[in-house]
Amino acid sequence: MNKPEQIPADAEHQVGDWRQSKWLALAEFAMVGLIFLADHKHLIPVSKTLFLLLLGWISLRLRRVTWRSIGFTRNRTWLHILLFGAGAGILLEAFELFISQPLLVRLTGKQPDFSDFRDLPGNLPLALIGFALVWTLAAFGEELVWRGYLMNRMADLGGRTKWAWIGSLVLVNAVFGFAHGYQGVTGVIDEALMGVLLGALYLLTGCNLAVPIVAHGIQDTIDLLLIFFRRYPGM
Repeated sequence: MNKPEQIPADAEHQVGDWRQSKWLALAEFAMVGLIFLADHKHLIPVSKTLFLLLLGWISLRLRRVTWRSIGFTRNRTWLHILLFGAGAGILLEAFELFISQPLLVRLTGKQPDFSDFRDLPGNLPLALIGFALVWTLAAFGEELVWRGYLMNRMADLGGRTKWAWIGSLVLVNAVFGFAHGYQGVTGVIDEALMGVLLGALYLLTGCNLAVPIVAHGIQDTIDLLLIFFRRYPGM
């Protein structure tokens, strides 16, 4: 009896192979570049994070990937996640205020440029808007975009190996720093470093986005409070 011809395991998925193509990932990064260019030309009215989030959503839909699969999921141990994320956020803020930022200021000779926040000190209505943006665009939006969507897509290019993830951690968060160009050279470097630490937190918790979301929100909330009460260093 002749042995039946073996059908390749992925034969039934050949039509959909383009969804896993590295060319698709490269096309998405090209779109990220166009969004940055449009933002630089002041063609984006609100925040490029919204456009990057839309791009991420489209990418996941095309590839039939869920946000859950990259770490945005409901956690049964939500109290532990909240406490761990809050503690991490406080530690990140302390590290930034007392170690990384003073060192960078000494090296560059420049304070971070927070002129965009010049109207915030003592302005309660503006501060309340700021708190809302911190927990939506910054904590929620940026973590979904940078640590969730973009780090995973960069890792896809390298076959999701250990070194692919390390490269993703460094490269994606370097761009995250440049996304804060309005803060000047010191702010860009400092934000890139904070991005790497948030990315490391994401990886060390098994790609759980809830932890860096909480940490990011707590860190930025402390920053906003310090600026509101005119206690932020250099302001």
